[in-house]
Amino acid sequence: MDLDLRKLRYFVAVAEHRHFGRAAAALFIAQPVLSRQIRAFEQELGCPLFTRTTRSVELTPAGQRLYEEADGVAATVAGAVRRVREAGRPGRLVVGFSAGLRVAEAIRVFSASHPDLVVDVLPLPWTERDAPLRDGRAHVGFLRHPFDESGLHTVPVGHETKVACLPAGHRLAGRGTLVLADLDGEPVFDHRSRRTASLEEKFELVASGQGLALVPLSVMRSYDRPGLVHLPITDHPPVVTCLVAPEGHGPGPVADFLEIAAAVLRGPGS
Repeated sequence: MDLDLRKLRYFVAVAEHRHFGRAAAALFIAQPVLSRQIRAFEQELGCPLFTRTTRSVELTPAGQRLYEEADGVAATVAGAVRRVREAGRPGRLVVGFSAGLRVAEAIRVFSASHPDLVVDVLPLPWTERDAPLRDGRAHVGFLRHPFDESGLHTVPVGHETKVACLPAGHRLAGRGTLVLADLDGEPVFDHRSRRTASLEEKFELVASGQGLALVPLSVMRSYDRPGLVHLPITDHPPVVTCLVAPEGHGPGPVADFLEIAAAVLRGPGS
């Protein structure tokens, strides 16, 4: 059989959390999807990986062995893919970035000191987040928490406000600010309730009055449109932004970019 690396990653999350709900939240997928993927993985392998009860999830002997092997398998494959990709694009650095985050100034400063290196950019969909850094599509990324940090080197560079995106006619739209208690009972689009395929879809649904969205301020500014208002949530923890690269990248363009970009993105006095 062919080993499905996505299912392997899902398996590792359940093995570490010993709980399907918490693992699904960490993976940013719905719990029923995770359960189906694990069942399919067990069928492909021909053996149970977990013993499930109403109160606990425990590894079977086969599951324990797979868990012990998983890190090595994932690291070997990710390293091989990254080396193949890099061999096919010498003199090139790919910078991934999450929606709303601006990395152009950091690239401009970096390029001035690395004129022979071509820098490409790669938008990172919220459904993938850190995946392109693991499979070699991007060498470095500019992301927001939360994401799976395992195997990644992160450099915090700032934070931003979380805002509530509302239709213009909503009962709260005239407020200056909100607190989380103001949203009690309101339908909110998130990965646990109603998943959307894109930010455009999410904001279109908000504008049509089907729910609210809690998003970082920079995302709202990038996708602002008539019919929507956004209000800061004063008691919501700030969203941390950071530069991210695979662990073990060593000296070279990636390390140089992390150093330069961190100074630029943190601003004067960093």
